[in-house]
Amino acid sequence: MNTFFSIVVPVYNRPEEIRELLESLQEQDFQKDFEVVIVEDGSSQSSEEVVKRFQGKLNISYYFKENSGPGDSRNFGMQHAKGNYFIILDSDCILPKQYLSEVDKELTREFVHCFGGPDAADESFTTIQKAINYVMTSFLTTGGIRGGKKGVGKFQPRSFNMGISKEAFEKAGGFGRIHPGEDPDLTFRIWKAGFETRLFPEAFVYHKRRIDWNKFYIQVNKFGMVRPILNKWHPGTAKPTYWFPTLFMLGLIVALALFFVGLGLPLMLYAFYFLVLFLDALIKSKSLIVALLSIFALMIQFTGYGIGFFKSTMLLNFSNKKPEELFPKLFFKKK
Repeated sequence: MNTFFSIVVPVYNRPEEIRELLESLQEQDFQKDFEVVIVEDGSSQSSEEVVKRFQGKLNISYYFKENSGPGDSRNFGMQHAKGNYFIILDSDCILPKQYLSEVDKELTREFVHCFGGPDAADESFTTIQKAINYVMTSFLTTGGIRGGKKGVGKFQPRSFNMGISKEAFEKAGGFGRIHPGEDPDLTFRIWKAGFETRLFPEAFVYHKRRIDWNKFYIQVNKFGMVRPILNKWHPGTAKPTYWFPTLFMLGLIVALALFFVGLGLPLMLYAFYFLVLFLDALIKSKSLIVALLSIFALMIQFTGYGIGFFKSTMLLNFSNKKPEELFPKLFFKKK
């Protein structure tokens, strides 16, 4: 397949992020033509002036639309794109110069209608960003499923770094209204339409995740709430491993209780796990502070996700209401 890439980026009140992303696109070593489609999702802080600075340097187009969420904005961008292969990026990503070349190399070697790439932490990231990046990508946490070379089951691309052919986009129907969770939902429908997905391990991005601890908790809590909804919509995709954060935190509470009555072995097993995590983070980040913060980030991740997953599972199983009625904040309204 002779591919022409259309890079589609939704943006909401992040003009500075778009500038950094476009600068990295300008520095690509890719020798073929490609286009960039920026979709402003009803922002009050416009990115239009930033985009204008790159006209003539990049084949770039800018669209402003009413706020309807990142999924719908990605659909809008792909519907207006000229390419036959779409690359979906988040606005808080920065690309290494070889990114597009690596994508092209993988597609030339073995074409696939949908791919996902990992995310990494750049040296310029703060210690909190590096710690969050570690727990979101490490195989020792839940990150192995979403960004590493080793994963559990079929690879599920994530929309911060995702490619999809025009053919697969049209047959699968694009992103849905749920958020977060719109990317695995699309992946499952891509599989049902008969297409495969694959990880491109060298097509990584630097994902800045400009969030603090409180925002991180809210984010992972929503991830936990979304997963049982996806399990209900796509029953064949449910896995026992999705219960891991919930069971991990419940087990930790039990281990602490047992410790105070003289049974210390369970808590020692948890301590061993935290030690392994700490050493792995220390080796990969080469920073004692990042390694320590990674343990704190893990506790936030497992607590937030675990509570969200348990709450959502109970409500979905013991209520006659639809997910949209139970969790209205997880769905953007139709426009």
